[in-house]
Amino acid sequence: QVQLAESGGGSVQAGGSLRLSCRVTGYLAAGTPVAWFRQTPGNEREGIASRDSGGIEYAESVKGRFYITSEGTGNGVTLMLQMNSLKAEDTGVYYCAARSRRGWGGSALSRRRYMDWGQGTQVTVSS
Repeated sequence: QVQLAESGGGSVQAGGSLRLSCRVTGYLAAGTPVAWFRQTPGNEREGIASRDSGGIEYAESVKGRFYITSEGTGNGVTLMLQMNSLKAEDTGVYYCAARSRRGWGGSALSRRRYMDWGQGTQVTVSS
């Protein structure tokens, strides 16, 4: 198990950028599945970016605008989500997630895949 803590949320005008960070406490091996999710008002939590040993996947709604990266290895990993060209509909609570359930064969962007979650950080985009 790892503990995750998001930061970097805030308020921004449409067209602006934000970078979210997720500090990982505990050992995270290279290639461990990680992801970013968001929950927008009135909607279920949705996966928007994932990364594992097989590559990176983005939801269509953020493709070309959001980018998932990381720094560090092992016990000092920080996940990031660079968000550009923000829109009002990007407003919501953003969560990072890590570690896949054993034997998972479904979508990399499914919330059912991940075992460890952060508490979330609010992003508000004004038009």
